[in-house]
Amino acid sequence: MLIIEPLLKVLWQLWSIIQLYFFKTPKPKQPIPLSVNYHLTRACNYQCKFCFHTNTTNDRLPLDEAKRGIGLLKQAGTKKINFSGGEPFLIENGRYVGELTRYAKQECQMATSIVSNGSLITEKWFETYSKYLDILAISCDSFDDECNRQAGRTNGRRNHSQISHVRRVRHLCEQYNIIFKVNSVIHALNYQEDMVDAIEQLKPIRWKVFQCLLIDGENMGGANKRDARDLIITNEQFTDFCQRHQHLTCFVPESNLAMRNSYLILDQNMRFLDCTKGRKDPSPSILDVGVEAALDRSGFDEDMFFERGGQYQWTRDTADVNDW
Repeated sequence: MLIIEPLLKVLWQLWSIIQLYFFKTPKPKQPIPLSVNYHLTRACNYQCKFCFHTNTTNDRLPLDEAKRGIGLLKQAGTKKINFSGGEPFLIENGRYVGELTRYAKQECQMATSIVSNGSLITEKWFETYSKYLDILAISCDSFDDECNRQAGRTNGRRNHSQISHVRRVRHLCEQYNIIFKVNSVIHALNYQEDMVDAIEQLKPIRWKVFQCLLIDGENMGGANKRDARDLIITNEQFTDFCQRHQHLTCFVPESNLAMRNSYLILDQNMRFLDCTKGRKDPSPSILDVGVEAALDRSGFDEDMFFERGGQYQWTRDTADVNDW
């Protein structure tokens, strides 16, 4: 008995070591932030009721700090950065987003894109910064101006035409060899619309179609908040819209499920936003803790990112319609 007890103790220790080194649960592999969406401002000149990144603050980073953050993303493996808002061209007449685009392309060798409502983009901006931009996406949810105005896709002027801005920027993209995209939010006012002819005339290389999404603290009403609750459509209604447009080669639909967790979103302070709980929970800023630590709080679903086609031909240098 005196011999058995020490022997059992030794065997137990050996078994513990075997479990530790051969049967331990590996730490989940952290995703590489290949594509990041930097919402550099919440300020906007439109009043879209469905906006999921609303004008709750006019904060933005100093230019040098924003560049430092882009450099950190480069070190972490980011290959593409998308600048969004709010409205990116509202700051310094587009110079701020232009300089960030220049830095990302020249210094960090990233693919670059911008999402804008198009209303403030000038040819002068294209003359200065187009050489650093790969993709420009313009938001237009309907090809009926009255529908756009009812949904808030307007600067408030009675004669405002979002469609004219889209066509004007489309012409500039063609002139300066920028890849042109269209983004549309499908909601209760436009889900029955037939947009085939308009999209065929614009010929975007991608037409991203998003199902109207509710985000707590952004577009569900309350003080200084947008209210999209009357604009929500069912999954069946969104599917019906998609079925009527899916034959278009540029058509890329995204349901609420695909949208919620498949984007890496940085806010104006370069904090990743976790949308998994139906709201935007911010991580610490990558400027304070680094990309890896902040990424742990992003809620990012890498599998859904690839499933929705998040990785595609990002640069205009080798763009081919068959790659998109």
